[in-house]
Amino acid sequence: MIGTPRFPIRPAEGDPLAVPRIDFPDGIGQVELPSGDTAWLVTRHELVRQVLRDPNFSSDVTRPGFPIVRRLPPQQMAPSPGSFIRMDGPDHARLRRMLTPEFMIKRIRLMEPLIREIVVDALDAMCAEGPPADLVQGFALPVPSMVICRLLGVPYQDHAFFQERTRTMLAWASSMEAILAARDELIAYMTELVAAKQRDGGDDLLSRLVAERVATGEMDAAELIGVAMLLLVAGHETTANMIGLSVLILLRHPDQLERLRKDPESMEDAVEELLRYLTIVRTGLPRAVVADTEINGQLVRAGEGVIAWLDAANHDPSVFPGPGELDLGRGSHQHVAFGFGVHQCLGQPLARAELRIALQELIDRLPGLALAVDGVEYRDSFILGVQRLPVTW
Repeated sequence: MIGTPRFPIRPAEGDPLAVPRIDFPDGIGQVELPSGDTAWLVTRHELVRQVLRDPNFSSDVTRPGFPIVRRLPPQQMAPSPGSFIRMDGPDHARLRRMLTPEFMIKRIRLMEPLIREIVVDALDAMCAEGPPADLVQGFALPVPSMVICRLLGVPYQDHAFFQERTRTMLAWASSMEAILAARDELIAYMTELVAAKQRDGGDDLLSRLVAERVATGEMDAAELIGVAMLLLVAGHETTANMIGLSVLILLRHPDQLERLRKDPESMEDAVEELLRYLTIVRTGLPRAVVADTEINGQLVRAGEGVIAWLDAANHDPSVFPGPGELDLGRGSHQHVAFGFGVHQCLGQPLARAELRIALQELIDRLPGLALAVDGVEYRDSFILGVQRLPVTW
C-alpha cells in the first residue's frame, strides 16, 4: 500500500483542532483503512454532497465493501433494529418519518424555555462551586444530557451510566470486547426503560412512541429500543463536545468573542461557523457503492466503499474562503457538519438550539470567562472533544 494514505487520520499532537490534509487533485482518491482494505475518500464540498444525496451510495453496514474504521466481528456487522442511520430506502424512511415531527423547528422552539432553564441551572451550579471549574463536567456535558433525558423520558440520575458507556464505545483505545460490552449494557438498560414506558406510560417521547407507534403495530419494541439508544447516545455526546470546543475556540479568538458580545443577534450565524470550523465527526460518513457511479470523472464500482469526509468539505476553499480562519460573520450555512441528504442529522434543530442558548447565556453571565490552564487535553475519540476545560471568571 505504498503511497496510499491511511485513514482515518488521527489528530496531530501539536494541534488536534487542525484539519488533517489529504490532497487529491480531483477531490477523490483511495485510502487504506485499519483493516487493510481500501476505500475511496471524497474531499470536495460538492462531491461530498453528491455522495450523500445519491441512493447509489448505501448506509447499510452489511453491504459489500462498506468501509469501516474498526474491524468488527462478522456477527456484529448487522445494525441493531431501529438503527435507522444504517438503513436505506423504505426501511430508513419509515422510522425517520415517525421521529421527524418531534425534531421539527417549531417543536424545538417550544422546548427553548426548558433548554434555557437547564442551561441557567447548570451555570448557577458551576458558579457556586468555582472558580476555577471544569466547564466540561460542570456545563458542557450536563446540559445536553439533561435535555435529551427530559425529551426521551430517561432518568437523569442514570447519566453517569450512559455517559461512561458512550465514551467507551467511541474511544479509539477501547478494545472490541469493551465496546461490545458497553453496547450490550446500554441495550439492556433501554430494554428495561421501554418496558417501563409500556407498563406505566408518561409524558415524554418514548412514551408517545409506545402509545402511538408500538401499540398500533407501526413499530415493534425492539425497534424502539434501538431508536432510543441511538437518540440518547447521539443526543448528548456530540452537543456536549461542541459546547466545550466552541467555548475553547472563542476564548482563543477574543476578537470573535467580543464581536458576539456586541452583537448577540449574530449568534445563529456564529453557531453555523463554529459547526463548520470544528466539524467534530472526524471520520466522515461511510457508504457502500451499490451501482457503478462516476464521481468527478472517477468510476467507483459496486462493492467498493466511499467515505464522505465532512471536515475536508467544510474546509473547501472554493466554498469557504480562508477556511482555516474562524469568521463568525461569514454565514456558513452551506456546511455539512450534520451530513446532507436523506440521512442528515435528525436532531440538528435541537443541537442548534442548545448551542445557541448555552453560548449566549455563558457569554452574558460570565463576561470575565477565561482559560485557567495553558494547555488542554483532547479526547482520543471518533468525536473530537476536550477531556477537561478548566476555566475561571
